[in-house]
Amino acid sequence: MRSEKEVYDIVLNFAKTDKRIRMVTLEGSRTNTNIPPDDFQDFDITFFVTDMDSFTSDDKWLDIFGERLILQKPEDMELFPAVEKGFSYLMLFTDDVKIDLTLLPLELIDEYFTWDKLVKLLLDKDNRIVKPPIPTDIDYHLQKPTQRMFDDCCNEFWNTTTYVVKGLCRKEILFAIDHMNDIVRKELLRMISWLIGIKQGFHFSLGKNYKFMKQYVPEELWERLMSTYNMDSYPHMWESFEQCMALFREVSSEVACQLDYQYPLYDEKISNYVIRQKKKYGIEYDNK
Repeated sequence: MRSEKEVYDIVLNFAKTDKRIRMVTLEGSRTNTNIPPDDFQDFDITFFVTDMDSFTSDDKWLDIFGERLILQKPEDMELFPAVEKGFSYLMLFTDDVKIDLTLLPLELIDEYFTWDKLVKLLLDKDNRIVKPPIPTDIDYHLQKPTQRMFDDCCNEFWNTTTYVVKGLCRKEILFAIDHMNDIVRKELLRMISWLIGIKQGFHFSLGKNYKFMKQYVPEELWERLMSTYNMDSYPHMWESFEQCMALFREVSSEVACQLDYQYPLYDEKISNYVIRQKKKYGIEYDNK
């Protein structure tokens, strides 16, 4: 695997010799001093260029960065169209280096620096940036919830549990799993993150997808959370689902108590709904 210096040298040497490229920035985890470096970190690079079409019309110029295992161009895809501005090249190379390179037109420079604070200026040929930004992950710090935010989280969690129940009672397990993963568990993780913030302070980030959460919760809570991912059968799905509800109930009750917020009635009402439906349709499912 190429070293960090070798990758930067290739990127910057190319940018310096190409007149179309006027500015280069680095984004993401490599700008964040709070993220431990490892071999899997992407090089999130942006080129500000004078002529987008001259780059996007032919991919041959990308060969300068090395031999690729795979290339993805989100803005050039039909099934997965990109929603961000610019044109991106997501590249994994044969030496395991990953470079996500984005092209942006020069006129977006001012707007670009309002999108994210985790940005480091690597090259500025025209001295456009008078005061280069200092990368910070402050935008990703835990956020103390308001009463309304707390209630919204509870509402979303308990409202969506009814869809999980629907899927389980109909024996539509993929439907149930989808709602469990995409909404129910996400709101549980959000609530746990608020409890962490209450106990540890709201001055740090748990990382993308809460990837550092394990460091801040008791082992017993972590093991219970992990148990909610066992969804390979109807009995296991019911167990995971009920554990998810129990965890949310405990954590949200503590958050409400700590912040002196009103605990909503959704819990009792929907929990009784779940009990009724489970009793009505039975729980003697096979393991298929």
